[in-house]
Amino acid sequence: MAEITLTASNFDQEVINSDVPVLVDFWAPWCGPCRMMGPIIEELANNSDGTYKVGKVNVDEESELASKYNVMSIPMIAVFKDGQISKKSVGAKPADEIKALLS
Repeated sequence: MAEITLTASNFDQEVINSDVPVLVDFWAPWCGPCRMMGPIIEELANNSDGTYKVGKVNVDEESELASKYNVMSIPMIAVFKDGQISKKSVGAKPADEIKALLS
């Protein structure tokens, strides 16, 4: 499954109302650590077997979402379950730490 580009208009449908956990990457194109995390996030999305979804929020384009979820530093990875953040991680992390957020 491919990464979902999340916006204010589709966030509730794709994340809040999802029946599976959703890993959300809050990022920006100018952010070096965000770009380092890109392949990890993409791999997670491509390896999803339907038990979770992966989405990306460009904080420059979706500042209201970034503000709503108190994104102060990027990259910030948040896992949403039942419409709420269940786990989050700030900063570049190795792939195994990001995968562990989904467990």
